[in-house]
Amino acid sequence: MNEALGNLKFPHIYPDPESRALRAALAEECGVSSDCLLVGCGADELIDLLMRVILDPGDVIINTPPTFGMYAFDCAVNAGVVVDVPRFGPEEGFRMDVKGIKDAVAKHKPKLLFLTSPNNPDGSVLPDEDLEELLKLPVLIVLDEAYIEFSGIANSRIKEVETRDNLIVLRTFSKRAALAGMRVGYGAFPKGIVEFMWRAKQPYNVSVAAEVAALAALSNPKYLKDVKEKLVSERDNLFNVLKECPFLSPYPSAANFILCRVDGRDALEVKDALAKEGICVRHYTKPASISGCVRVSVGRPDQTALLKEALTKI
Repeated sequence: MNEALGNLKFPHIYPDPESRALRAALAEECGVSSDCLLVGCGADELIDLLMRVILDPGDVIINTPPTFGMYAFDCAVNAGVVVDVPRFGPEEGFRMDVKGIKDAVAKHKPKLLFLTSPNNPDGSVLPDEDLEELLKLPVLIVLDEAYIEFSGIANSRIKEVETRDNLIVLRTFSKRAALAGMRVGYGAFPKGIVEFMWRAKQPYNVSVAAEVAALAALSNPKYLKDVKEKLVSERDNLFNVLKECPFLSPYPSAANFILCRVDGRDALEVKDALAKEGICVRHYTKPASISGCVRVSVGRPDQTALLKEALTKI
């Protein structure tokens, strides 16, 4: 990948506005037509673009907190209304309230329902039976699979987009290829929607360097396999380190981070103390199910060792 970036041939020329080479490679990998694929400056751009296309002012989306904050943020930016159906608490593995979602769809007639599996910030996986139930609802479902490579889920749902008219699947290179700084996300959309996404998309949204890096990653399956295996292995190591800490209670995670309950101490105080040791974690005050929690990203083994040392100091 470094070699590919070092040999950029045309950095002085605008990128392909259709990202054709990358979409062709993704189509082959995902087993879908390139016609239903759209590439964005991270999946974040595609979330915002979808709401620009779908929502009129006052239209409703269903959100399932705690979850990725950009769904609610982009809805507000696009003058939509967020209806929250909170997940069950940690004692039930942060599972979604399927009945509550059904009731909310019937009552509010939402345009979009956002689902994330594995979920951010708790790392829980959406059971297949829950997804199948939700796909029966009269609402467009956006399934965000940003962390699927680390989850043990056998198959992405991306192939199903071409046979369902109410399913969108989002993916990203940020985690699977360690390319967060390049900002490359992609999604599969029903053909009746993707044509309008093309009309609204900025022409040069994916840079030359980003497309080259993503193509290099796709052409090197060993690299992608190594990233996944090293991260999953280090996640187990990190979980054990966090479990040994007397004031942290980690929750099982299928993503590239671990959510921890802070016991007997203030979560913000723990975050600030770790920051003084050069370690950044995220803390939460809402929603109630994760108030008093911190989220720790999985890093390299040497970074886990530094965290372990810092936890003994604070």
